[in-house]
Amino acid sequence: MARIVAVANQKGGVGKTTTAINLAASVASRGHRVLLVDFDPQGNASSGVGYPKSRVELSIYDALVGEIAFEDCIRPTEITTLFVAPATTDLVGAEMELINAEGRELFLKENLAHVSDRFDYIIIDCPPSLGMLTLNALVAADSVVIPMQAEYFALEGLSALLETIDKIKQSFNPTLHLEGILFCMYDPRTNLAGQVRGEVKEHMGDKVFKTAIPRNVRLSECPSHGQPVLLYDFRCAGSKSYLALADEFVQRAPIAS
Repeated sequence: MARIVAVANQKGGVGKTTTAINLAASVASRGHRVLLVDFDPQGNASSGVGYPKSRVELSIYDALVGEIAFEDCIRPTEITTLFVAPATTDLVGAEMELINAEGRELFLKENLAHVSDRFDYIIIDCPPSLGMLTLNALVAADSVVIPMQAEYFALEGLSALLETIDKIKQSFNPTLHLEGILFCMYDPRTNLAGQVRGEVKEHMGDKVFKTAIPRNVRLSECPSHGQPVLLYDFRCAGSKSYLALADEFVQRAPIAS
């Protein structure tokens, strides 16, 4: 059975989708079979691995509403061990349809159960909100990776997300836990970055990943080419950081032998 990890933060622009794509790709490059689940109606994780909306024939929406089996929407990528369940803006409709559905928080979990034995890791890119789609992702997940920027406003968002995780743990998913907090677009030269990271580490201890992802031009460029950064520029600082994160992540969350 795969380890299922949600990459979540209700604040946009913190590196969430960049992390979902590049963590999934980097873990896959280490020989693990990885499924990237795009659960954001913007579909950026899909386009970031080569599936813009124009290439998506069957999406995760079609599986959620029962029109196809979940496995029928899964597609290969340029990395042989990385696969994607793509999303389009149709997923907005799924969120509205789930609101009044019985067992609405279990739809993604039930769908992933059909394919979990085919992968070592399933990484879910959540939308930048705490709505029904994110609820489904957190109920389905074993753990959560929280990307954030080293800014003081981000601390408030972190507190709200941790409270949400705790509530979901109490109500729906007692085994859900925080895998780690990842600092993205990190510039160690600024005092603010050091202060915020230090404050989070003081409260969260080893839940803060040792790896931090720097600001990097190549990381910003690669989505427009439909490639994870390690395919776009293997030698850049962004690639090296996400490969280091993948090694740290796999060490924290080893697959069952």
